Amino acid sequence: MLGSRAAGFARGLRSVALASLPGWRGRSFALAHATGAPHGGDLQPSACPVPRGRQLSLSAAAVVNSAPRPLQPYLRLMRLDKPIGTWLLYLPCTWSIGLAAEPGCFPDWYMLSLFGTGAILMRGAGCTINDMWDQDYDKKVTRTANRPIAAGDISTFQSFVFLGGQLTLALGVLLCLNYYSIALGAGSLLLVITYPLMKRITYWPQLALGLTFNWGALLGWSAIKGSCDPSVCLPLYFSGVMWTLIYDTIYAHQDKRDDVLIGLKSTALRFGENTKLWLSGFSVAMLGALSLVGVNSGQTAPYYTALGAVGAHLTHQKWGLKILPRLVL
Repeated sequence: MLGSRAAGFARGLRSVALASLPGWRGRSFALAHATGAPHGGDLQPSACPVPRGRQLSLSAAAVVNSAPRPLQPYLRLMRLDKPIGTWLLYLPCTWSIGLAAEPGCFPDWYMLSLFGTGAILMRGAGCTINDMWDQDYDKKVTRTANRPIAAGDISTFQSFVFLGGQLTLALGVLLCLNYYSIALGAGSLLLVITYPLMKRITYWPQLALGLTFNWGALLGWSAIKGSCDPSVCLPLYFSGVMWTLIYDTIYAHQDKRDDVLIGLKSTALRFGENTKLWLSGFSVAMLGALSLVGVNSGQTAPYYTALGAVGAHLTHQKWGLKILPRLVL
């Protein structure tokens, strides 16, 4: 009895305090219904219309949702509301740019900014290509059915025009680099176009994704040094590919049921119950390659300390992973 009265008294105080705030009177009637408080007196809705304000949020999804409505499908097509993919594309670039910096110097901030812009544009272009290829499949999967092309928010022609705009801007970024890097960057376009098709023909589409997403490990070094040093760039690229196999295999497990139903392939289906064993092998290969990078580029104790932290994180991630013992359809 006492607890009920106290709760009612607290709700009353909250209602009075909120009702005293500017612009609250128009929302107090809804509060009365939500809390069960009597809607008399000051809790009657105001006859004057109250402008609705937006809650300030800096999350990527909130920024996309606050954009003009005709623009939102294109931003979602680029996955600007889900920036993790952009980071996964950008980080290998930062590794190589950082390694190419002179000892004791910070990485080139101009190059970091340039590659950041390129990562946004090329990730957007890759997602556009992926959704154009996969629009019929996306309609059959709950997780992807609301993608702009599959949902009919953007036509195939509109997405093609939009893709052209993204690639044109990305070319503008690429032309800011040296000639060697321009040629090297252009060489990645074939991977960008074809990797979405790999899930149709091989159980290793994550490998194709790794070859595509980690191209920046080569490009970042050449942008600073003028060309690639194979003793550093190749093991760095390889380690990035192993990293992609780790995270995207884990990610692919959520789509196993749908992939089987619609005839797509993935390393999650290929590895099955042995996924953790495969992930362990990829982790060892990644750490070994990064150790070779450190030796060949003359790194010191902080590098290997960070490498140890990476190894600890991969171990924690692997053992925390829960794999369904058998896919039941």
